[in-house]
Amino acid sequence: MLEKEPMTPYGYAKITKELEQLKNVERAQVADEIQTAAQLGDLKENAEYHAAKEKMDHLEKRVALLESFVAKAQVIDPTTLPHKRVSFGSTVKLLDLESDEEVVYTIVGSVESDANRGLISIGSPLARILMGKEPGDDVLADLPSGVKEFEVMEGGYQEVAFD
Repeated sequence: MLEKEPMTPYGYAKITKELEQLKNVERAQVADEIQTAAQLGDLKENAEYHAAKEKMDHLEKRVALLESFVAKAQVIDPTTLPHKRVSFGSTVKLLDLESDEEVVYTIVGSVESDANRGLISIGSPLARILMGKEPGDDVLADLPSGVKEFEVMEGGYQEVAFD
């Protein structure tokens, strides 16, 4: 059974655009690089040829990954979801009960996640714990940095500027 990969319409558009670019433009460019390098002589000691082949290998792996994401895509428009409780697309303000520091995260699909920008994947340990919570709830999160206790201060939908 195919496991679904939740993502926003933005995330889906982003990966389909990248996939199209890789398949329709970059693949042909790298194939030309391989052909040009192959004409330089002995393939066993032809660094340009081996570099171009390696570049094609990386490109094909990226194409396969993106095709997998597209095949599993479950496009969800967060504006259509209720956000009384934390759900996909919710922006959540948390209070770290130990350090008294406030942090804000938005729960998005894995293809859109960027922890440095506060965009966490719905599959991340913290997002899984936050799902269904509402303001006033306390959560205990076992994170890579250790166990942390948070209070959900606010939650709801806020438009995200991905770019």
